[in-house]
Amino acid sequence: MKMNALLIALPLLIGSCSDDNNSYNDPATVPTDIIQTVVKTTDNISIGISTDKAAYKPGETVRFTVTDGTLPSSAHVRYRHGADVIADDNIGSTSWTWTAPQADYTGYMADIYTTDANNQQTIYATIGVDVSSDWARFPRYGFIASYGNDRTSDVIASELSLLNRCHINGLQFYDWQYKQQWPLGGTPDNLLESYKDIANRDNYTSVVKDYIAQAHSFGMKAMFYNLCFGVFDDAKADGVGDHWYIYTDQNHSKCDRHQLPSDWKSDIYLVNPSNKDWQNYLADRNDDVYKALDFDGFHIDQLGDRGTDYDYYGSQVNLPNGYASFIRAMKERQPDKRLVMNAVSNYGSDKIVSTGCVDFMYTELWGSEDKFSDLHDILKANRLYSGNKLGQVYAAYMDYGHKKPEFNAPGVLLTDAVMFALGASHLELGAGHMLSSEYFPYADVKMSDELKKQIVAYYDFLTAYQNLLRDGGSETQADIAAAKSVVTINAWPPVLGNVTAYSKNVNGKQVVNLINFRQANSLSWRDMDGTMPEPEAVDNLTLRMRAKNVKKLWVASPDQLGGAPQELQYRQEGDFVVFTVPQLKYWTMIVVE
Repeated sequence: MKMNALLIALPLLIGSCSDDNNSYNDPATVPTDIIQTVVKTTDNISIGISTDKAAYKPGETVRFTVTDGTLPSSAHVRYRHGADVIADDNIGSTSWTWTAPQADYTGYMADIYTTDANNQQTIYATIGVDVSSDWARFPRYGFIASYGNDRTSDVIASELSLLNRCHINGLQFYDWQYKQQWPLGGTPDNLLESYKDIANRDNYTSVVKDYIAQAHSFGMKAMFYNLCFGVFDDAKADGVGDHWYIYTDQNHSKCDRHQLPSDWKSDIYLVNPSNKDWQNYLADRNDDVYKALDFDGFHIDQLGDRGTDYDYYGSQVNLPNGYASFIRAMKERQPDKRLVMNAVSNYGSDKIVSTGCVDFMYTELWGSEDKFSDLHDILKANRLYSGNKLGQVYAAYMDYGHKKPEFNAPGVLLTDAVMFALGASHLELGAGHMLSSEYFPYADVKMSDELKKQIVAYYDFLTAYQNLLRDGGSETQADIAAAKSVVTINAWPPVLGNVTAYSKNVNGKQVVNLINFRQANSLSWRDMDGTMPEPEAVDNLTLRMRAKNVKKLWVASPDQLGGAPQELQYRQEGDFVVFTVPQLKYWTMIVVE
């Protein structure tokens, strides 16, 4: 239950680290020879592999299991941070363990491979591993949206296993609640076995409990959803005060409300989130939730910019300030519980982050911020607000306008490539389906089996390389050109028909993300009608890039080798380096050390 609102993010410019001497890197002068990888590697991704948790604490035991396919007799497993090999072991069975290193907030990739007599390697499987003591550093957020009696323990286990495979480390329990103003079904001492949710669906308390317990077994956080200021039409009978509401006029004659379908339980009437009596009332209700159910925290929702609203006494209501006051009150009441708040179209984001009480930034995107460039603008604004300390999650609904039975995979993958390359994650994966609507239970649009495989590779990539993608750094502007006339490279923002380079310096490394818009038909990430075409892969793309004193150069792509890194040979030409990227389809990351 969210609404569109105006974007208030600050568009910020990318700084350039290049100088005025760019003539040397005219595309026409780029060498055309192909420079090979250090180790010739082939792709035979034919083995399924999983871990027992979505994330691990430093020193914790990681349990790997082969879920599909047959291991070659000579198979090894290799653990890497970036392109550096941490350990390499023989595989003696279809399950084994690895002790996570002591370094906190670190991503790794494990890959199963063989080496033949000619020193050629074949990769059969890859998987990311997140070693982080707190999910807030690198949030990968998913959702639960149905709590009917058809959700047996086996069904729940199956649904969560895919989310675990994608390293989803937190779950938003959407529309689990009995009422907005009385979220718990019953009381802690007398829980209802079942109850109707806002859409008059049957929710079962035992199912909610089972989802929480199984989520915890995978190391995931369980966050309960509710509005910060919503009540039903029967709220006064539950103790909501007459003077807590907000109004569209100064005479308190018309309460602001969010209309819902007539066959739902109620419209949502809005109260003042800064009202102390309301804050205490809802904090009491939340105390009951925490007593009865093992939730880790509260996912707070809003409805975007409501225009001009007034309190009962005719004073104008400042909702963003109210959000900040509400968040602080919730944290004060339950200091050990986690908080996340939705900034619809980034409305109130600066006030939300100013509290210092939320785990990360969460922004629901709509038509007013539908461009790929908007993703960057919002991210830059939120990094500014948080002093570059908080991660970013986008709630962004793909294929919103089409009525096709399946998601258009190219649109999904291109959007994820951009979000992940920028350093954000995407709320899109839930228990049983992918999001195509702000109403999370809507599940009519399905993921194909092929898209599921590709999504797993993308989330492995996001997890394994989180320190390069999401762990700070400063934006730059790469000076880079391609030998092939069919490839034109531009700096961010994207240009239709080109390859876009988004670049950062991270811990002394130059990281250049190449994202392929050559065949793209729109610069909107939403792919409303599901028509974004699949890009043509470019093989053996020779590049020249400004980079001095290069010691090591490698690439990785979620579209090739399961995301495993490939070290490249290169040629240093003064202040430039020449090398060949084996393939660019949607997204390839270049790392210069």
